[in-house]
Amino acid sequence: MGTPRDSREEQARAVVDRLEAEYPDSTISLRYSNRFELLVAVVLSAQCTDARVNSETEHLFEKYDGPEDYANVSQEELAEDLNSITYYNNKAKYIRNAAAKILEEHDGEVPDTMDELTDLPGVGRKTANVVLQHGHDVVEGIVVDTHVQRLSRRLGLTEETRPERIEEDLMEIVPDGYWQQFTHLCIDHGRAVCTARSPDCTDCVLADICPSERGDSEVDLASGEPW
Repeated sequence: MGTPRDSREEQARAVVDRLEAEYPDSTISLRYSNRFELLVAVVLSAQCTDARVNSETEHLFEKYDGPEDYANVSQEELAEDLNSITYYNNKAKYIRNAAAKILEEHDGEVPDTMDELTDLPGVGRKTANVVLQHGHDVVEGIVVDTHVQRLSRRLGLTEETRPERIEEDLMEIVPDGYWQQFTHLCIDHGRAVCTARSPDCTDCVLADICPSERGDSEVDLASGEPW
């Protein structure tokens, strides 16, 4: 990391303060009514918009009541129910297998530890962090989605490209009381202003402290996400 940690800590605090003022009601946008529905929604949200996921789960959660229903439905039927979601065949398989494992090893309850969650099919650290934070009120990391990845690099908070390494950098400089909220703030700002392809730098509350310039694509190209 080329930038000293003290400088990155100061930058992170400024980013959090400004975005919190800009988006005071920032929170998770996925809709769910219990921990298993949250798990399903987060698995479905990989490379898919939350709006699309919410549209699909509105019907999905009426048809399937819990892990037993998902474990017992056929792969073909569940995939058909998810066919407007990206990678629906793989996600159907992950959800069915995760449901079966939760029934067999966790008495039908979504586990509450990082190790147990990431042991479920289709569940990585990002998904596990969301489930822990919003399902169990346990915050032990920072959810690094595409918005967090893009903004944290553009803002000079990390030079890493892998989500796990980005999370490690952010956990060193973002105050731990803001680990959960940091993700939601980045998501809101990433959707409204600091978009992947056409960021509105002229109307950005972070413009004067952002080291990235529009048109200088090196930061985004390194993470596979061009301006």
